[in-house]
Amino acid sequence: MAHILIMPRQGNTVESCIITNWKVKEGDTVTAETIACEVETDKAAFEVPAGAAGTVLKLLYGSGDDVPVLLPIAVIGAPGEDWAATLEINSQEDSRRDAKTQREKKEEQSEAISSPLRAANQKFDAPLRQQNSGISPRARNLAAKEALSLEAVPGTGPGGRIIERDVVTALQNRPPLTAAARAAGEGTVPGAGSGLGGRVTAADLAASSTPHSLSSTEGAVTETPVKGIRKIIADRMLRSLAESAQLTINMSAAAAKLQETRSRIKTESAMAEELGLSKITVNDLVLFAVSRTLPRFPFMNAHKTGETIKTFERVHLAVAVDTPRGLMVPVIRNANLLSLAQISSEAKRLAAACQNGTVKPDELSGSTFTVTNLGSFGVTSFTPILNTPEVAILGVCGIEMKPIALPEGGADTGERGCCCNCSCNSGVRFEPQIGFSLTINHQAVDGAPAARFLKALGEAVARIDLLLAAG
Repeated sequence: MAHILIMPRQGNTVESCIITNWKVKEGDTVTAETIACEVETDKAAFEVPAGAAGTVLKLLYGSGDDVPVLLPIAVIGAPGEDWAATLEINSQEDSRRDAKTQREKKEEQSEAISSPLRAANQKFDAPLRQQNSGISPRARNLAAKEALSLEAVPGTGPGGRIIERDVVTALQNRPPLTAAARAAGEGTVPGAGSGLGGRVTAADLAASSTPHSLSSTEGAVTETPVKGIRKIIADRMLRSLAESAQLTINMSAAAAKLQETRSRIKTESAMAEELGLSKITVNDLVLFAVSRTLPRFPFMNAHKTGETIKTFERVHLAVAVDTPRGLMVPVIRNANLLSLAQISSEAKRLAAACQNGTVKPDELSGSTFTVTNLGSFGVTSFTPILNTPEVAILGVCGIEMKPIALPEGGADTGERGCCCNCSCNSGVRFEPQIGFSLTINHQAVDGAPAARFLKALGEAVARIDLLLAAG
């Protein structure tokens, strides 16, 4: 029998992969080790070997297609072999598994369901099975539960059959619905809702049925489909906002010691090289301060999953990295146990792996807190979006000079004076300050505790030399 090449699962959290490039075409002769295609996720790029020797009988998807994991993507066998028959056998096995799973679920619930209700279910199931023979039972049940119309859902199963993964993908690609909108039943769901967190309301459903058109404008218009990695990132960001109550707090901290420490490392380059500190950046120093502050505030080093909040003893620090493929967030494991040199080295290794596409799936999951830095672009304040299920993310902003009021009596000590060092005794001077923007999930963390964490972090950064001395 021909070999069915499936889309492999690249890591426990990966749900689908995009085929970026086929390395073979139909009719090619391959070995088990021949690279059949290149795929990528929102995390990294991979090569997929053919897995069996023979002739490429059929490529089931094209370049650019986003394919759920564990679905067939190609058939390899003997020349002239019926590839469709192989897929049909595979489809029948999938149908039997769906039916078995459905029977097991019904058996588990049978004691809790009354006889009249079972009779009603059987009455409605029979015509539904006749009308939806191209839909798996699990896909049909999930679509009914979420008020999703299956008319526009493309089937990726053999023969175009709609399976549960297709319904899950369709649900992920539409905004969440309010209870009233879901109760309204199936209908056209707009791309974005007017409700809280982008939720689609019943009014949105009614408005979407009214046709409208945009007036023509002068000049050329370019339309770019949102797909691939950009679409995955967009969907992930939307889910983050829809599933959590996000609040951002802004604060600044004295950055003089940060700058002095970095300058000293550059000046004493020989010793810094010997200690492995020659490539230390201001961001590395901030990461070190975060790793030492979080253990004092375990509620910030946590996940919220459903109705449960999990706090972690170890700090697994995620660092946002801008790459040509989009935003990636690799993880520095056990950051609270690493030295400054080790944190710096690991951050640079992971960033380089993200840039060249060699980062591993496991290096992009399992974080407990995230840091994202826009300071190099001169940004002074922004709103980071949570890397769910984490309950907090820290945005690092640029360093800027800010006026600082000197304490009373400073004139007697020679400290009081104008920012320009004249004799006007204004009592104000300018000092470098680094900005922080902390976003929290207000479902898990209140504003005051979050502010206390941010204040402690600011103090740690302001005294980074003492923090480094303490280890």
